[in-house]
Amino acid sequence: MKKSLVILSTITFLNSYAQEKPKTDRETNIEGVTVVKAKKTVEQKADRTIFDFSEQPQLNSGSLMEGVKKLPGLVVTDLAGMMYQGKILDVYMDGRPLNITSNELNGFLEGMPANSVERIEIITQPGAEFPATSGGAILNIITSKTARNYLSATYSGNYSFTNYDKYRNRTNNSLSLNAKNRYFGWQLNIGQSYRENLMSATIDDLSTTRTDGRRRGYFAKAAMTFDISSDRLLLNYDIYHNNNDNFTSSTGRYFGTPFQTEDDANTFNVRHEAVATYQKRFADKNKKLDFKYNLSNSSSEFEQINRLQDVAVLQNNSEMNVSTFKVDYSQPLNILDEGKISFGGLFDIQNFTTESEGITNLDYERQTASTYLEFQTKLKKFDFILGTRAENYDISGISRAYDNGGNLVEKDLIPFNKFQFFPNASVQYNFIPKVYFALNYNRKITLPSISALNPNNSVYQNGNTVTTGNPNLQPTIFDNYEVKVSMFDYAFIGYSVSNAKNQVMQLVTREKVTDPVTGLENEFIRNRQENISELTVHNFNVGLPIPLMIFSTPLKEIMNFNFNPDKINFIYVYAAYQKHVLPDVDTKGFLMLNLNSQFILPKDVKLSINYFLIPRNANYYYFQTVNPVGNNVDVTLSKKFMKDRLSVSLFANDILNGQQMSFRSVAAQPNVVLMNKFDSRNFGFSVNYKIPTRNKLAKEAPNMLNQEKKDDGGLLNQMP
Repeated sequence: MKKSLVILSTITFLNSYAQEKPKTDRETNIEGVTVVKAKKTVEQKADRTIFDFSEQPQLNSGSLMEGVKKLPGLVVTDLAGMMYQGKILDVYMDGRPLNITSNELNGFLEGMPANSVERIEIITQPGAEFPATSGGAILNIITSKTARNYLSATYSGNYSFTNYDKYRNRTNNSLSLNAKNRYFGWQLNIGQSYRENLMSATIDDLSTTRTDGRRRGYFAKAAMTFDISSDRLLLNYDIYHNNNDNFTSSTGRYFGTPFQTEDDANTFNVRHEAVATYQKRFADKNKKLDFKYNLSNSSSEFEQINRLQDVAVLQNNSEMNVSTFKVDYSQPLNILDEGKISFGGLFDIQNFTTESEGITNLDYERQTASTYLEFQTKLKKFDFILGTRAENYDISGISRAYDNGGNLVEKDLIPFNKFQFFPNASVQYNFIPKVYFALNYNRKITLPSISALNPNNSVYQNGNTVTTGNPNLQPTIFDNYEVKVSMFDYAFIGYSVSNAKNQVMQLVTREKVTDPVTGLENEFIRNRQENISELTVHNFNVGLPIPLMIFSTPLKEIMNFNFNPDKINFIYVYAAYQKHVLPDVDTKGFLMLNLNSQFILPKDVKLSINYFLIPRNANYYYFQTVNPVGNNVDVTLSKKFMKDRLSVSLFANDILNGQQMSFRSVAAQPNVVLMNKFDSRNFGFSVNYKIPTRNKLAKEAPNMLNQEKKDDGGLLNQMP
């Protein structure tokens, strides 16, 4: 009976959330009464999961990277980047690919305040309208706010500190302004971040490093929109600026002789992006035609100087230019009960060059031309999607490197000229509204990251570590399958399989080199990227909210929905079992556990507690966990004041100081143990203040920084 009550209460809790209308910021004034529609913390859609950041202090109180790491089911490591439910994530911002190297991605996310983000969408089933290069899944960071017919402003800021060997400070500040008049609308979002951090690392018994860093980031995002009859012109310009300094002390053995070295490093990154979008609208509002041109430039300068010898150890520069033109068209289609057809095309040119000590050692060029066609339809309780994307790739380039004799050798990259179709299909059966069963399939491709191709892909070097890029890496083809049952946007259970051909894999090995003169041997760790023939990732996952009121509230009251879901205590449980199957390693699967809880204390103070854990002795690609990954507890206390316009939070992240990365590389014998520890335990406070306005009847204008299709996230778009 007790089990039945738990199940019944959980479904009731979910159904209460289902009664809420789609999330919006809109305020409606009815005879002096203002109704504010609440946002959902997590929403499960057929093709994506949506996490609200704007109203979640436990997510938006630090850097964007800190917030992303708290998302259930998402794992961030230095070894494999970001994965969600076993799928490698391609990172977008406001519906556009970031187009930055993986080396720069962590710094970019750490330099972006989480309080400048509206929400994050993880698109687990990218349809045909998304580039096939999206790989397994897409993490789409939505930073935009909604413009109103009056000037509105929101300030967000936070301060935190760590105290390991000394106090280290961190600050984030952002300001969002937006307005609209009868002629045009505009938005401006500016922000800064400052972060002092500490990292210690050990590689076997060969090398230890301790890095004290300072990261400084600034950004500005501007947008304007012009209404031209029924059409709309949108102009966007973004700039991101990062200037990071590191001091590293390291110890090791070089040809049997112990050494100690001290190095200063500086990384300077600048990224510009300009976008022009023209949206053609018709008398039939369900028919849409969009033209978009995107131009971005990213540059990076890196220098490592040895303090003891006062010489430059590394001097690396790079520059990337990307130009993209995109067309999308959609209209209703009279097929079965209701239908829709979408098609479009994209042309993309990317140029990337790297330079080391005055030598251009990589000149890379990629041209992509693609088109897609997708049908969506309904038949009674069934939703169907069938589409395909055709892409043609033309990749070429030149690499230059010195051989053992000191001669500069120039080689052509292995060209990649290929035309291929990437189909996708989805079938969804709706038992009742918001309760469905879905089957999904798609084929995708992942091109090797620029940082992996880069011959001077190195951010630190000493006598016992060698990191090299591989300019001859080839793309990876994915076949992704998924089955999923979802209930009322919150509870779900799913199983997915991702088969990868020619997977790019990070390999870490321990090797030896002999001095031909003295005969002495030096051991060193080589870190490189190579293609392997095949990889299969199995992922079983479940998410379930458990309202704690089932232990104290009569069943009759629960059945009458006599409560506000935002005012109750609950625990959201996410658990997953994942296994990576490799051709030459006997792998073990691993369990992933996320517990996110909310407790309402007196005076409407909200307590949020997050816990994340991956146990040890589990295979993660060519690595095995030596100690638990994560094992961190994050606590946030928050309260709203001044009619909810001022939010104040106190937070403590990783209060048990358990978060670390500890892996054993099993790529070859002997195994290599890699361990690193960040100063993840930190304490601080954050504030968010919305400047009030007297005009509560002002209407909202459409979002200017994000105008993507499928914004509702459903399997079949709702037709207005």
